[in-house]
Amino acid sequence: MSPAKTKRKLTKPGEKNLTAHGPSAGPKVRGENELRAIADTVLRLAKSRGIPETEVHVEEIVSALTRFAGNTIHQHVAEQGITVSIRTAADSRTARVTTNRVDEDSLRAALENSLSLAASQPKDPQLLRMLPRQKYPRVNRYIPATALLSAEDRARAVKRVCDLADKRGQDAAGIFESGQTHSLLANSQGLTAAYRQTQAEFSVTFQQGSAASWAKANGADVRNFDPQKLAQTASDKAILAQNPIELPPGHYTVILEPAAVLDLVGFLFYDFAATAVQDKRSCFAERMGKAVFGKNISITDDAYHPAQLGAPFDGEGYPRQQVSLVEKGVLRNLVYSRRSGKVAHTNPTGHGFPLPNEYGEAPLNLVVAGGSSSIPEMIASTDRGLLVTRLWYIREVEPYEKVMTGMTRDGLFLVEHGKVTRSVRNFRFNQSVLEMLRNVERLGEARRATGEEAFEMVVPPMKIGNFHFSEATKF
Repeated sequence: MSPAKTKRKLTKPGEKNLTAHGPSAGPKVRGENELRAIADTVLRLAKSRGIPETEVHVEEIVSALTRFAGNTIHQHVAEQGITVSIRTAADSRTARVTTNRVDEDSLRAALENSLSLAASQPKDPQLLRMLPRQKYPRVNRYIPATALLSAEDRARAVKRVCDLADKRGQDAAGIFESGQTHSLLANSQGLTAAYRQTQAEFSVTFQQGSAASWAKANGADVRNFDPQKLAQTASDKAILAQNPIELPPGHYTVILEPAAVLDLVGFLFYDFAATAVQDKRSCFAERMGKAVFGKNISITDDAYHPAQLGAPFDGEGYPRQQVSLVEKGVLRNLVYSRRSGKVAHTNPTGHGFPLPNEYGEAPLNLVVAGGSSSIPEMIASTDRGLLVTRLWYIREVEPYEKVMTGMTRDGLFLVEHGKVTRSVRNFRFNQSVLEMLRNVERLGEARRATGEEAFEMVVPPMKIGNFHFSEATKF
């Protein structure tokens, strides 16, 4: 691109003073060899210092965001940053220090700080030696089309969304974000693990009067979702969401769209951690081998599922394993770090967090198996119930039955005699997730879902009986 084209107006009717600066190609990103050189510098300094064990995690993140509201783009931002996290271990003590400077003097200072901090820690007799070299399955989550997405590309997509809102007399607001992450983990025992991924996300809220609805999607490949289709869905729902009626609290049949399923089921992720079960902090304590959900519920942790994101190794560099957690409602397995695996006399599963930490491990790539139904079929099969777009402000009330409270938002609709008839004023719910997953009547196709309360997972829409709404909200 010529210098004359590095500053281009990105406008639609009514926009003013909106410019993007710099070439569309985006910032220069370090390659694996450059990250490796940083790690090698730290390991060389550690060796010369006589430190028994050293671990280095180098991560560079590039992100760019287009923000819009009132049918107008009002902000473009872009960030690029690198962090170097150094863990030293000596005499059964360990500590970690992080810096964002990569010159040799700064790396040496961070290394010395880590060693000094480790020396002040109590001895940990269960501290394991760092891992030697490992082999990892290949994953490809770096998509050039996403990496090359420019401010102009995002602005054009947002303009089409805002044009739709203008045409319908609605207000649209949201974000369109894209970026990439490069990381490398290395230690003094010869382990090296590298990973890179791209990620794009689009989120939009349409408002018409006091009614609103919402849609959101993300993934490694920006071509896997269409902002215009997401906007169309949110716009249609905002029209339907006008003039809600108030229903009495009680138990209802609900049809949860994937975002609503995600934001409830996502709260279970740490309960599958062996450390949480060993410490009696999990709702699955004393429930191994027992039926905890209905027979139509199966859950795995699968870092290699095509809809997932994330590295094929954990915080210590151990290869991530596919783990069948729940089979036809029965709790079969947990996930283990190296440490919790040793305590339980079983193999680790590659789910440990970077050391030192107090949490141990957790599954970060949950997949809830789907079924053959669809949301239209669920609606058609329902005599009276509620269609739920999403949930928010979710909090845990009781941990051992996983009772959660929160509210519906951005589209709650009454279903009568197999059809969506009108909108309903939002409800607060008080509902056990364990009970909820025992009352699932129908499952749709599992897909990557994204919400606001839990990290992304692969989940199906669900039709659920006897869901408890405790009171109507004021909006």
